[in-house]
Amino acid sequence: MAGLIDKLTASGGTESADFLNDIVEQLWPNINVAGCRMVKDIVEPMFASMLPGPLATLQFSKLDLGPVPIRISEVDVHRTDHNGIKLDMDVTWEGKSDIDLTGKMVPKFGIEHIHLKGRLSILLAPLTNIIPLIGAAQVAFINPPELKLDFTNAANIADCFLVDKAVRKVILNIICSMAVLPNRYLVKLDSNNDYFRTYLPHVGALRLTVGRATNITGPKKSRAKRFLDKIVKDIPDCFCNVKIGAGEDWRTSTKKNDHNPEWNETHDFLVADHDQRIFIDVQDDDLVGDDDVGIATTTVKDILLSGGSQELDIVHDGVLTDAKITVHAKFFNLVDDAGTLAQGEGSEGQIVGLATVLIASVLGLQGQRDELSPSIKVIWGSKEFRTAVKSYSPGIDIFNPAFDQAFQIPITADLLVNPPNFKIVLLNKNGETGAVEIPFSDILNAPGLVKEDGFDVGSGAMVRASVSLRGFKLAH
Repeated sequence: MAGLIDKLTASGGTESADFLNDIVEQLWPNINVAGCRMVKDIVEPMFASMLPGPLATLQFSKLDLGPVPIRISEVDVHRTDHNGIKLDMDVTWEGKSDIDLTGKMVPKFGIEHIHLKGRLSILLAPLTNIIPLIGAAQVAFINPPELKLDFTNAANIADCFLVDKAVRKVILNIICSMAVLPNRYLVKLDSNNDYFRTYLPHVGALRLTVGRATNITGPKKSRAKRFLDKIVKDIPDCFCNVKIGAGEDWRTSTKKNDHNPEWNETHDFLVADHDQRIFIDVQDDDLVGDDDVGIATTTVKDILLSGGSQELDIVHDGVLTDAKITVHAKFFNLVDDAGTLAQGEGSEGQIVGLATVLIASVLGLQGQRDELSPSIKVIWGSKEFRTAVKSYSPGIDIFNPAFDQAFQIPITADLLVNPPNFKIVLLNKNGETGAVEIPFSDILNAPGLVKEDGFDVGSGAMVRASVSLRGFKLAH
């Protein structure tokens, strides 16, 4: 196995992508139609569930992405360790859109320009010996992309900031949930593609320690907060929100009354790509609402190539401040060695291993097709996950539906004292129609710590699932 530094510096350099841009330009009218259909089908329902007040009634009355295609540059091609090809590329879109939105008690407004920028990763896997030679394409931004919207009409007045922030937040949340690592948007190129061969596991785990910040003077505050500061002398009460990719945030404790707070607190993050960005959002914990002190950023690759420690600048609203924060990191490979799990020792909350459950499909459902709304629930101890719910539509085999979803369960040392069994539950709507339990010991004793099979859940139905375990080994 190649060393960590070799992996981090393996690229042979990026290349131009003129031919890809020519292809995208020719396909843009088709991409426009397909993209508009996806936006209407996916974004409109999210407006209803995520936007506040009257904005929840927003709908697209006109939807056209415009004549300007996405541009691609800085393409880097890698061969993965799991029989695939990975293409990383910068994506920039200065779209001249023609989009109108209307709602109840909301004046009509439009979006005339969309500015999108990010680094996209396209995974082509598995490679096969049968045309089209590639089983599936999986598309994801390595980090959350930058998104800016230029509004017309009502949104240009006093409420522009609120509309912009609310609409952008919904769109970015959708992008993150579908296509920001570790989430990948899957497109099958071979109808017989096997999800067990398609899934790309995480590259490892980062153990990140937030050390000390210096010269925290506190952010600019509202008039109400400045008034309170005159009554009570205010010294920043700082905490950090830390995030990598589309994973969950981690929050440090709050250090009271300190311009130079020191945390020395550690958290483990699963890493899907070494270029994933680490965001450290420093906040001042206030009675009248938290204030932004600023954000420090680095990447997994940069901190590891820096020997595992960095002092980062803190930037507030794009302006460099005098404040800095120190972070430290160790990287762990995921290995199929039961011994590393058994020997795993960690502080409270630290991860010693990872369980991954892949749900490929269900075979042999019975009943009336219009009455079937199957999904799968995965349970391990107190952890519960559920796949998307499938329903019948032309072209969908509702009796043998494919799910192609992955669930990762971090394992801490305390969970290994008496590990629970894995339970896979077949649901129709919200009712349980069958289930199977897979003993933890069966996975631990399976070749390569992987057990994949068609599991009988009763009533003639079978769930194709894979359950695997991985331990942590410090990378060198």
